Amino acid sequence: MSAPDGSPVGTERSIGQLFASATTELSALVHDEIALAKAQLRQDVKRGATSGGAFSLAGLLLVFSLPMLSFALAYGIRTWSGWNMAVCFLLSFAANVLVAGVLALIGVVFAKKAKKGKGPQKVAASVKQSAGVLQNAKPHPRPELPADRSPEAIEAVARSSS
Repeated sequence: MSAPDGSPVGTERSIGQLFASATTELSALVHDEIALAKAQLRQDVKRGATSGGAFSLAGLLLVFSLPMLSFALAYGIRTWSGWNMAVCFLLSFAANVLVAGVLALIGVVFAKKAKKGKGPQKVAASVKQSAGVLQNAKPHPRPELPADRSPEAIEAVARSSS
């Protein structure tokens, strides 16, 4: 079994390895946060587009189909009931307005969902939370050096071996 960076578990890793691992993980975290923000924004845009489509369909229904639908419905009501033509035309108009109203309500529902979508705000809060955790992270204290091993002696050995 090995650690994420490939070193065996239980072995001490150098500061450079720890820093490289932390950098890699932080980079992955940032990329994941950006991907999450994009996905949530895409969902909000999709809801907004659905709302706009429903409103457009409601408008198109009233504009283009009202004349023919009204005549067909009015003559159908007249044939079925024998009522006055004016009453039949009013009933056909009421039916068209009812259908358009239902489509408009669907548009309102989707518009409210798109407006309530807080995708980018959620991601921003998550990033702030991650930054807060990282700010509160404290490095492990270094062990005290023995009296005979001063930092200058270690540096001199490191320079002579390179």
